[in-house]
Amino acid sequence: MIDSGLLKTLSVGDITGDFYVPSYQRGYRWGEQEVLQLLDDIRESNGATYYLQPLVVKARIDGSWELVDGQQRLTTLYLIFLYLKRTQLPSADINYSLTYETRDGSKAYLERLDEAEARTNIDFFHIFNAYKCIERWFAGFEHRTTHEATRLYGYLFDGVKVLWYEAPPEVDSRDLFTRLNVGRIPLTDAELVKAQLLSHGQDIGGGTNRALEIAAHWDLIERDLRVPELWSFLTGQPDGEATHISLLLDTLAGGPRGRERPLFHTFETLRPTIDADEFWRRVVDLHSLVLGWYDDRDLYHKVGYLIAVGQSFGSLIALAEGKGRSAFEAALDQRIRAHIGLTRSEVADLTYSNRPKASDVLLLMNVETIRKMQNSSELYSFRAHAAGTWSLEHIHAQNAEPLNRAEQWKAWLEYHREALAGLTEADEPNRAALLARIDDALQGKLTQQTFSPLEQELTRILSPGDQPDDYQTHSIGNLALLGHSDNAALNNSVFEVKRREIIRLDKAGSYIPACTRNVFLKYYTSTGNQQLHFWSAADREAYLEEILATVGPYLQEEEAHA
Repeated sequence: MIDSGLLKTLSVGDITGDFYVPSYQRGYRWGEQEVLQLLDDIRESNGATYYLQPLVVKARIDGSWELVDGQQRLTTLYLIFLYLKRTQLPSADINYSLTYETRDGSKAYLERLDEAEARTNIDFFHIFNAYKCIERWFAGFEHRTTHEATRLYGYLFDGVKVLWYEAPPEVDSRDLFTRLNVGRIPLTDAELVKAQLLSHGQDIGGGTNRALEIAAHWDLIERDLRVPELWSFLTGQPDGEATHISLLLDTLAGGPRGRERPLFHTFETLRPTIDADEFWRRVVDLHSLVLGWYDDRDLYHKVGYLIAVGQSFGSLIALAEGKGRSAFEAALDQRIRAHIGLTRSEVADLTYSNRPKASDVLLLMNVETIRKMQNSSELYSFRAHAAGTWSLEHIHAQNAEPLNRAEQWKAWLEYHREALAGLTEADEPNRAALLARIDDALQGKLTQQTFSPLEQELTRILSPGDQPDDYQTHSIGNLALLGHSDNAALNNSVFEVKRREIIRLDKAGSYIPACTRNVFLKYYTSTGNQQLHFWSAADREAYLEEILATVGPYLQEEEAHA
């Protein structure tokens, strides 16, 4: 995190002064890839505002600047200016100079760029090669080189900018350099906002005490947002950014999301308002709002569900604007209803081929099941949901046709042998004989011819008497949310095999969605129809009824939807 200091925006063409690169930094090391990328980015900006990474400097006694961070970019920009002045635009100005503490004569070398001298040390070598790279890039435009040079020179004054951060005199330069470069993490919007905010805090009533108060409150908000469950609830992501408070700042700034968001968009958007106390009150109010959602059982589950299915945090903040709690909850209900967009009969008709919609319905069932436990402190874990890879799995797989390798056949037989061995209700002589045949097959070389008869017999014995047809197998009444497994043999197993695996995972502490656990423990089946080891038609029907009852408040009317 950077400290409070002077922060302003500069066009690259307006950078002036003498810059001193201290010995605690490595020398110039940019290669062809970095140089070409910078040139391409400047040209493709087409004169629009385009931000480079910040320059971090500290004033020296002699009036020059200690360049704490940004020497690679500033050196390359100097070489671009030098090329333009030498070859295409003799009247072009170079308004700054660079001196490297570790290289005597570095300032003079940057001006003459002698090829023979480039071999005397590694810094001059890289500087010379970067300049030759710039020459080749411009030469690629052939007869349009002067035109392109003129355009790019204009961009450096009109559109290409840097954020100029002047560190306070009391800041230790080495420490600041280390903090900026650990893991090569660049300055963030949040750090820039904080620097300007603290600078403002020192200028208003209360002076330094006000700045310290803001800094302490900032750190408190950051700690709150670093609580893993809170972060996943708000973002749908398992891990956070370098600064979690950026979620609030990005929301206040608005604008594009993800890769479409321009560099430093948040800081530049908020910068005109940061110097007003009202800005900090908006941050504090937004923090309080999200903590209120997190602490409200109903809002937590409804907001968390919408985030988990892809709605943005910013859109829900906009939805809450101007609404009291009851009105906001009603708006959330309507948002969920619109997202599901199905009637009762359409939910009942969902199949494995409608995976995205079926997954959203089953996730809602799980979230609602936990939310309605009003006398329980249990919450749906959006962190576990975000951290896991969830798939829509058949509760009872009808066959193992997708398996086509010997190791898959072996694993499938081992899983089902264990299930058969525990099925004491089976006819003992036939069970013993089948177990012996399985053992013989596992000890020999497995082929499709030896596997298929055993697979068919095991599936018949470990399946209910009323085996489902293809449609029933793929219907939502035979589907549940499970953590994704790359084990094809397990995915294509019968109910009893999966039931045993669910129990094993649950005992090991894995996160099992509540309704998935309930399915395999037969919570939804009436006592009279209980068959612990099989997933029957009665089980499917009872499970479907529970799905419809649980998500029912979020389904559309049949007539209105027709």
